[in-house]
Amino acid sequence: MTVDVLTLGCRLNTVESEAMRQSAQAAGHSNTIIVNTCAVTGEAVRQARQTIRKAKRDNPTARVVVTGCAAQIEPETFASMDEVDLVLGNEAKTAPATWASLPTSTPDKLHVTDIMRVKETAPAFTNGFGERTRAFVEVQNGCDHRCTFCIIPYGRGNARSVPMGVAVDQIKALVDQGYAEAVLTGVDLTSYGPDLPGCPKLGDLVQQILRHVPDLQRLRLSSIDSIEADPALVDAIKSDERLMPHLHLSLQAGDNMILKRMKRRHLRDDAIAFCDEMRTARPDIVYGADIIAGFPTETEAMFENSLRLVDECDLTFLHVFPFSPRQGTPAAKMPQLDRSIIKARADGLRERGREALAKHLASQAGATQPVLIERVADGLARGRIPAYTEVAIPVTGNGPASGDILPVTITGHQGQRLTGTLTNEADQAA
Repeated sequence: MTVDVLTLGCRLNTVESEAMRQSAQAAGHSNTIIVNTCAVTGEAVRQARQTIRKAKRDNPTARVVVTGCAAQIEPETFASMDEVDLVLGNEAKTAPATWASLPTSTPDKLHVTDIMRVKETAPAFTNGFGERTRAFVEVQNGCDHRCTFCIIPYGRGNARSVPMGVAVDQIKALVDQGYAEAVLTGVDLTSYGPDLPGCPKLGDLVQQILRHVPDLQRLRLSSIDSIEADPALVDAIKSDERLMPHLHLSLQAGDNMILKRMKRRHLRDDAIAFCDEMRTARPDIVYGADIIAGFPTETEAMFENSLRLVDECDLTFLHVFPFSPRQGTPAAKMPQLDRSIIKARADGLRERGREALAKHLASQAGATQPVLIERVADGLARGRIPAYTEVAIPVTGNGPASGDILPVTITGHQGQRLTGTLTNEADQAA
């Protein structure tokens, strides 16, 4: 083993993990395990500790470096673990210079600085992500908002943005390497730009990418706050088919009182109006959403509003989070619900999500979709349609290659995945 990276949490962590792997290997590190942690819930921190213990148990001679949001917020928690050799803060973790100068052993485990003092972001650009199909590009980090349930700003710092020219050049480089799709990522993506000269918005960045990287076939957004979608972004969603018709929305709840207690910046009608407007312009658009079940003080009627929002926004991909009080947040001090109620409500939301996904999958039968092939193995090609849904396609012989975008006739679905046949094969069979 040279450098092994174990990633927990968000897509931004995925980007940063690959950057750390490449920097650590370039610096000559070996027999090293990097654990990139998440802190979004107390359960995430518990899983991080569990992952560290297992990694050390499986590789007793390896050096274990712990970083990420949980390490930034609770550095002493991880420094106190016998399995951990070094705790590295979020500010320095992706910088190549960090890994070039990192000592192989030190009596001081803690290398964590005050993230709130960081005013600029050093984008975690990498040279590749395995199969050259879809690459994640960090264009924003940190968050200036203070939602009452969220600890992440204290792990990531305040909002800061990657200059547009730098981001465009990175995507050009990825396209030159053969990538067909780029995914813009950030902690609070729609807050992009106010710290940059001229105060551009996310929509300005998106339009610059689409204009100046004409060979980029697909552009995606990882997650947005719909209330902060600027006019240029809305225009790009409506008018440019290279911007994929899949939006993952940070909704969190469907009840106005709960949204206010969460200190969110939108009301339920705002979410519904946005989804209606986008769907009118792009009938093929598909929505995902984050929703928290069992937030403190949530009544049954308030929960029903969140359930109804699934239908009213026509959501397809639900990420359901049972509320978990996070020490250090205002929500942790609010009157808590019984865990059995939280679990039951999360189960109810997930069931509604399964129903919504099944409806979406059934609606695709017989359609022909352009599928970006992501991997081919054991007679099966897997890829995604523009709306992000995964498709499994039986192939024989040479078949398609990763990175190809091919027309596929959707024949049905199995579980949460569509099934299909390469359209030219379907035509020949007919």
